Amino acid sequence: MSLTHPAAPLDAALPPGNPVDEERLRLRVNDALTRFLDRQDAVLASISPQLTPLAAVLRDFLQSGGKRLRPAFCYWGWRGAGGSARDSGAVAACAALELLQASALVHDDLIDGSDTRRGLPSVHRRFEAQHTARGWRGDSARYGAAGAVLLGDLLLAWCDELLWDCGLDRDAVRRAKPLFDLMRTEVMAGQYLDMLGPAAAWAEDDGSDPIERARTVIHYKSAKYTIERPLQIGGLLAGADPALTTAYGAYGLPLGEAFQLRDDLLGVYGDPSLTGKPAGDDLREGKRTLLVAEALATCSRADARLLDDLLGAPGLAEPEVELLRRAITRSGAPERVEARIESLMRESLTALDSAPIVEPQARRVLRRLADAATARRY
Repeated sequence: MSLTHPAAPLDAALPPGNPVDEERLRLRVNDALTRFLDRQDAVLASISPQLTPLAAVLRDFLQSGGKRLRPAFCYWGWRGAGGSARDSGAVAACAALELLQASALVHDDLIDGSDTRRGLPSVHRRFEAQHTARGWRGDSARYGAAGAVLLGDLLLAWCDELLWDCGLDRDAVRRAKPLFDLMRTEVMAGQYLDMLGPAAAWAEDDGSDPIERARTVIHYKSAKYTIERPLQIGGLLAGADPALTTAYGAYGLPLGEAFQLRDDLLGVYGDPSLTGKPAGDDLREGKRTLLVAEALATCSRADARLLDDLLGAPGLAEPEVELLRRAITRSGAPERVEARIESLMRESLTALDSAPIVEPQARRVLRRLADAATARRY
């Protein structure tokens, strides 16, 4: 069962538009995932035929879309440090990041209680529906949650396995592995801080700035994990020196923050037919995003009370979501977030222009990836 069509030769005509498709990278990453999942299917089948539905959920989730941005930044970090365009081991190492991303999304949807992902039922809802449809004993929702935890954990274990067995020289993997491990710690820490925000509602006056707290969540849950660390991991796999690794950070961290700020705007104002998630989910979940922090910093007292009362309130319906949207809009926060995205983009591209990248094509593609990451509508 294939995730995609077989990869075409690298010198075939490139499709216009999405820079992730440069050098047929998306197809090559999908092929690497297919080969890995084929091996894992055999392992699961040898344990029990009852694991076949689990393997099917895994396949469907990985097939259901995804921007493949993390593998793309990892790959062009590799190429920018002099890595070969035709090394299948490097592509497999990049694909390991997609397994990590899938693990994070499965757990994130469970934590947030999200019903959909990429326009399809989220994994915990899919397991829940399976339990209900087959008339099994026990609580369907608990079964769905348990299934999602286990599948997410399995993906987390597999991303490590795929990195180690990607086909690159073991010394290359050892260079990158400590940063890969640090990235996983960072994203879990960021996820916890993201969960803490709505729970504590920033009620404890510890003297910290809510906007800076929101930026900390952005940096560790998203910015480093989406762009900075994948770039640096790709560079280290190819033997990047400290100057290039540092330059990748100077480009990647502000770009990663801009990427997440765009995501925050889409979480409130996005079109569900493009985002694959219900509009306003971040408001229903009470996310203390930078957009919300900016709104609270300047809104009227009445709107501040409205935001405090309704953000994350149980059973928040569309009329209340629309009230929150209007309050955020009145505050001018969306315009300030857009201005910050533009400022971060300038900072990122300035760093890219001066980075000691050895492959000119990598610099060009990284500029295009920056545009794709921040100008998106999904």
